[in-house]
Amino acid sequence: MGYFYNFNINYIMEDLKPINQKSFYVKAKLITENNITKLKSYDTIVASYNHLENKVEVYGWYSKTTAIHINSFLHYYGFDTCTKQQLLNYQS
Repeated sequence: MGYFYNFNINYIMEDLKPINQKSFYVKAKLITENNITKLKSYDTIVASYNHLENKVEVYGWYSKTTAIHINSFLHYYGFDTCTKQQLLNYQS
């Protein structure tokens, strides 16, 4: 997993590790700042995880590929993966 540190902005960016494939080829990134990790799929923030509250927010359905990114994000933080309908109505 690659890490990017920007000391002027104070965040960490890393590649999201997929559940069932080798790589997302830099299309899914985790951006961590102030105890919140955001999932960036392509150019859009699609979900976030609050490390202090152990809570995930999913911001809706975007595409099949982005749903795969979101499900890998959920799995990464120990949450159940979801169907399209569950992602549309996600509550952690």
